[in-house]
Amino acid sequence: MVSYSDYPSAQRAVDYLSDHEFPVERTAIVGTDLRLVENVLGRMTVGRAALAGVATGAWFGLFIGLLFGLFSESNWLGVILAGVLIGAVWGAVFGAIAHAMTGGRRDFTSRSSLQAAQYAVTVDAEHAEAARQLLTRLNWQASGAS
Repeated sequence: MVSYSDYPSAQRAVDYLSDHEFPVERTAIVGTDLRLVENVLGRMTVGRAALAGVATGAWFGLFIGLLFGLFSESNWLGVILAGVLIGAVWGAVFGAIAHAMTGGRRDFTSRSSLQAAQYAVTVDAEHAEAARQLLTRLNWQASGAS
């Protein structure tokens, strides 16, 4: 097992093993000391919630419009457009109502991610020595040693 402080370094190690025809299906990248990080993206208002609902509703309306349009004998484009418009209106209404019902308890948007303090590259026991030799060579190359 070799540990790295960031995911790209662990990924680079596994890629190096792969480049040297090591059986990488015998490896794993394991993140340890996990923490949840929530990045706040902005303020959520009723208007923004309605706008997000418009987009979601329009996509759903497009899907329903396409289904009905396939079986329509005339004006299939009109059926699809009606589906998009009706979906957008209902999406806006439901988006605004859903946000208003929170009572201001969550007036922001965010993105959550799991982050690890370190990443360990683990290898099955029967291939551990070969991996150790290759990764030692990678670390020498990375440090500038010849």
